[in-house]
Amino acid sequence: MRTAPLIRRVIILWAIISVPAATAFAQQKPDEVVRVNTELVQTDFMVFDKQGNFVDGLKRDQFAFKVEGKPREVLFFDRVAAGSRSEEAQLAAARGTNASGAVPVPMDRGRTVLFFIDDLHLSVGSATYTRRMLKHFIDSEMKQNDRAQIASTSGTLGFLQQITDNKSVLTAAADRLRSFEMTLQTAEYPPMTEYQATVIEQHDTDLLDFFIDKLIENEGPMPREQAAQIIKNRASQLIEDGASQVTRSFSTLRGFVKLAAALPGRKIVFFVSDGFLIDKRRTENMTRLQQITNAAARSGVVIYSLDARGLGAGLPNASRPQMADVTGVLTRANMGEVPATQDGMNALASDTGGRAFFNTNSMSTAIATALKESSTYYLLAWRPENEEQSNPKFRRIEVSVVGRPDLVVRFRRGFGEPPEEMARTKAKESETPTVRKSPSDEINSVLTAQYPTRAMPVAIALNFLDTAQYGGTLTTTIKVGTSQLTLDKQPEGMVGAVDVAGLVLNDQGKSVSSFNKRFTIKGAATNTNNKPPDNIFYNHFSILRPGLYQVRVAAIDVKTGTRGSAYEWIEVPNVANKELAMSSLIVGEKKPEEPRPPADASSAVPNDPQPPEAIKRVVVNVDHTFASSSTLRFLTFIYNASVGTANPMPNPQGETIPASTKNNAYPDIAVQTQIFRDDEPVITNPLHKIQTEGIPDMQRVPYAADVLLDGLKPGAYVLQVTVIDKLAKSSATRKLSFQIE
Repeated sequence: MRTAPLIRRVIILWAIISVPAATAFAQQKPDEVVRVNTELVQTDFMVFDKQGNFVDGLKRDQFAFKVEGKPREVLFFDRVAAGSRSEEAQLAAARGTNASGAVPVPMDRGRTVLFFIDDLHLSVGSATYTRRMLKHFIDSEMKQNDRAQIASTSGTLGFLQQITDNKSVLTAAADRLRSFEMTLQTAEYPPMTEYQATVIEQHDTDLLDFFIDKLIENEGPMPREQAAQIIKNRASQLIEDGASQVTRSFSTLRGFVKLAAALPGRKIVFFVSDGFLIDKRRTENMTRLQQITNAAARSGVVIYSLDARGLGAGLPNASRPQMADVTGVLTRANMGEVPATQDGMNALASDTGGRAFFNTNSMSTAIATALKESSTYYLLAWRPENEEQSNPKFRRIEVSVVGRPDLVVRFRRGFGEPPEEMARTKAKESETPTVRKSPSDEINSVLTAQYPTRAMPVAIALNFLDTAQYGGTLTTTIKVGTSQLTLDKQPEGMVGAVDVAGLVLNDQGKSVSSFNKRFTIKGAATNTNNKPPDNIFYNHFSILRPGLYQVRVAAIDVKTGTRGSAYEWIEVPNVANKELAMSSLIVGEKKPEEPRPPADASSAVPNDPQPPEAIKRVVVNVDHTFASSSTLRFLTFIYNASVGTANPMPNPQGETIPASTKNNAYPDIAVQTQIFRDDEPVITNPLHKIQTEGIPDMQRVPYAADVLLDGLKPGAYVLQVTVIDKLAKSSATRKLSFQIE
């Protein structure tokens, strides 16, 4: 790293990396899409030995693959590392398609880990335990390039139920988790649980007689037939109440799994619950369970079930009224409760290629085990027969290792669609094509989608600054690639139009700022094949209070409806509390051929630039992608550093600068810059003292520097800048993810 005299460095950075809004850069050739064969069906699976270790190095001819008991030819076979850059290409090849698209897959993409918390079947104690597990994962298990999402059956996590790599967002979601378990127990005496009601309905006469005796003992003499009917009615109502809760859980989980299809690669879903009972007589919940596993197969989802009750599962619940049971009838009947409530969880896991973790007091260990064993998997593809293509009903599949019965193969148990799903699909296909929505409705549908779409390249950079004039300010810099834009021939030349809109939302999902713009893009009139400029840029400026915010930006080709979007979170610190804080790391790129600025560049802007003028000029490397031969330049502001009397010290020319009698209070702050890859430091610079003489506002100290990227291999990295206030004995850190091509 090289540092220069502070004020000059700040001004040089602005002079070099600033570009005006809506600037176009060099054109690039769009990727060609090659369609190979769309009739292949892919199946991913894992193989383990008796010790639970992944069996690596297996070949295609070692596997037997069957559909409904009939052997099939394996047309594609590969070993895949989950979260690798090549995973998307391998999955596309197994589908018989090409992975090329408008937006490249990020290097070192990392794992996609989804948590679905069944808080309708989670006790208060289990909810506390689950919160602890989630925070342990966020703090200790989540790696540099991972993305995670926490969702719940009740939906009470609200706007925070989003996939992100921002640990503040995930921690806030975990903190909101609560128990919404409905007490499935009769209020009347004798108290009856849902499981006891199920056993009674299954014609357990001993248990029915037990409850009849208790009822007569409490209510007084009555015919046993009447008492039996009362008990049966209560049991029936309990079962109906429980079934409605399960229906709600299954419906929400199914929607969650279906939405995950939009995410790249193979996804791991951890389903956390205290268990539930499935009523096979009154409801369609068994069918709903199959719909979930079917949706998981289509979405590339593997479910791991975790019983949050731990080792205590099966013991009497102290919150439930207990009845004397001298005959042992109640004890015998209750013995099957825990396994019964785990049946559905076990089916969700085993039918999707995962497994269930029961009877353990360490969910964090189970999470780590599941992530480790699912880090590598095998992938095969096969072609359905003609009848299977024309009638895609749900079919069972089998995968085994020839001659190795000692090995355990975990895979999704089927493919295709259940009958009711087929009916809905056919009805949708037969519908008359809908008329396109209005431009405002189209852009809003993209902005409110659960996950970003990538058909049109969109990138955003969020930069927070605090200024004396405005306070907390956020600049959203948008970059929209136009490679997918359609041009029309007009008298004035080739013309296209792009609608760009954005929202700034707080952690409750309420809009605090927005914009909507239309850009007209023109090509040369003399060349009918001329493309538009490769990129357009736009800056949106907003003033925000401290808090957690998400910025959503969408772009749509006005003519064709091709769309793209990008979502990003940012935490705005509370600078007013006078604690040490930092602005965002505002980054730009200096390439080898870039000329150095003139020596008198310091006169180009004032010494103390203020938004909005200065912040509008800092249009930087928006998608944070750098050439390995370039230099990363960053700028940050340090807020609320403590001040003290400065000792005379030499300036860069070697002359002694005496402490000013008018302003002799200076901060004593130092900075350290590090570059990480895969959570390991690859560059660590020594702690460097920041010289602050001549800075007009000591509460807003700017710092800028260059980081040479030579020698760093292509991949995903994190820039971490840590500032230490030696007087206050405090520190602040900012991080920024970037890619090296």
